[in-house]
Amino acid sequence: MTVLDIDYLGQRGAIGAFLIETASGGAIVDPGPASALPGLRARLAEQGLAVADLEAILLTHIHLDHAGATGTLVRENPRLHVYVHERGAPHLADPTRLLASAARLYGGAMERLWGEFLAVPRENLRAFAGGEDVRLGARVLETAYTPGHAVHHLSYHDPASGIAFVGDTGGLRLDNARDVLPLTPPPDFDLVEWKRSLARIAAWRPERLVLTHFGFADDVPWHLAELERGLDDWTARVRASLARDATDEERARAFAADVSAGLADRLPAGELARYAAGAALEACWAGIARWVRKQGG
Repeated sequence: MTVLDIDYLGQRGAIGAFLIETASGGAIVDPGPASALPGLRARLAEQGLAVADLEAILLTHIHLDHAGATGTLVRENPRLHVYVHERGAPHLADPTRLLASAARLYGGAMERLWGEFLAVPRENLRAFAGGEDVRLGARVLETAYTPGHAVHHLSYHDPASGIAFVGDTGGLRLDNARDVLPLTPPPDFDLVEWKRSLARIAAWRPERLVLTHFGFADDVPWHLAELERGLDDWTARVRASLARDATDEERARAFAADVSAGLADRLPAGELARYAAGAALEACWAGIARWVRKQGG
């Protein structure tokens, strides 16, 4: 299995697609956005493959940075099977609401950031609830429903290699460093569900995790425990911020500054910038705040 750095907006190690080699070509986990398709094609070529050689796309969830290129790839290779959670599948078949929501957030930057998002024909979709197997030739991957970051999040486990593909439920950890951050944008953050998802991943006893942001992550028990600690810490910080007299914009900025200051004690400036950009810290505040308010806090 190979990490494919798709060179998103020219940034090293921002978004990774993952190649699973099969006897009949290969499968891609989370191909990324259409804006980074040149990078994906280049990385596939380095492995001696083209889009026409692929047999499947496995999506952890349908956020644009993970799934945006899927429809374009299926148009190019109509034999691709697309595995996705059943709550995400309708939005791939008809992305109208998904794109309208994204446009409200990104405005005129949509095209530059994500490129074209094409619908996926329903006949190409394989919608799962979690618990099913994905068969890629002789390779069999297990699936689990892992919400908390997104309500349509699936994770995949390859028992033969001990690798689990955990998307954004596994958080942000760059290049196997010893820093893990949650990714908690609105609207789907749910602390309780996320902890249950981490327990489901731990039950697989994987030897390595694969993170879209970014790469392989070792020392899995430490990683999952550190991520859960971070989720609790960030939720407590956001809850405390909501009790202070300030606007949400001020609260979000203060949260981002506070988290960045803590990272600055451990990371060189270049890595600090990568973590801060990858996490979108003000959006993380907003996602947690939305959930806390829904709980009556």
